[in-house]
Amino acid sequence: MSSLNDTTFRFEVFLLTGIPGQEDVHFWISIPFCCLYVISIVGNSIILFIIKTDPSLHEPMYILLSMLALADLGLLIATMPTTLGVYLVNAREIGLNACFVQLYFIHFFSLIESSTLLLMAFDRFVAICDPLRYASILTPPRIAKAGVVSVVRSVCLLFPHPFLLKRFPYCRNNVLSHSYCLVQNVMKLACADITDNSIYGLTVKSLSLFLDIVLIFLSYVMILKTVLSVASLTEFFKALNTCVSHLCAVLLFYVPEISLSMFHRFGNSSSLLPQTFLSYVYVLVPPLVNPIVYTVKSIHFRARILKMFFK
Repeated sequence: MSSLNDTTFRFEVFLLTGIPGQEDVHFWISIPFCCLYVISIVGNSIILFIIKTDPSLHEPMYILLSMLALADLGLLIATMPTTLGVYLVNAREIGLNACFVQLYFIHFFSLIESSTLLLMAFDRFVAICDPLRYASILTPPRIAKAGVVSVVRSVCLLFPHPFLLKRFPYCRNNVLSHSYCLVQNVMKLACADITDNSIYGLTVKSLSLFLDIVLIFLSYVMILKTVLSVASLTEFFKALNTCVSHLCAVLLFYVPEISLSMFHRFGNSSSLLPQTFLSYVYVLVPPLVNPIVYTVKSIHFRARILKMFFK
């Protein structure tokens, strides 16, 4: 009789989760979360404003940086309503359709960020390995076309996900592990065979994140090969110094992304706390740190920001 009830009952909402075991202090935890969201949104907005208003920054590297800032803003906006709702007012319920829309945009902006990091790696590769042809290879129209291709790739790869998840009944459990929806998390709650979805999800990862990581790695192999052939030690470190900001952005994005995916596939109930920690590193740290890193590394940016606030 109980199995019959399990198969006939369907959950209409999912329940989001904050930090396990810290429910009594969720309101106080919301304060640093609010601060992080505000600082990240303001920081990325300033990056976009400076690049848009300064004609001298309408170059490939800064155009790509603006794409990275847009992806970070999209990720923040996609996760902020439910995350702050859980911590501020204990609004844990989210409808199935709303959850599917949220997870689509979270993964969409993640893929856009991955594509942008790959394009930035190519930018550094051309700047170091073929500097004389840099301006002719990375023209604004080509950058725009590459941006359109990255958007089309993300849309096409992720479009089936909400529909594949919507066809499942959710009758075993409706408690998610995070304060926002992710494909891997939602998929595990379905009371049906999810083999096809798992295979499709792995295919999407292979054609997007894993492929981007491999191409970024190959770009840096070629960069190292080029800079190692430079006779001057000063020029060697100068060339590598131009890659520091990008390497920081790559590590901040891919390490939490891959670690979180591994936790979802192979983790257990004892890994909930580190999984929760990684989920917030994944959505909050890159948008927070990227503007800081690029501002610190760019004298032009620092000067424009000082001019903006101290006229």
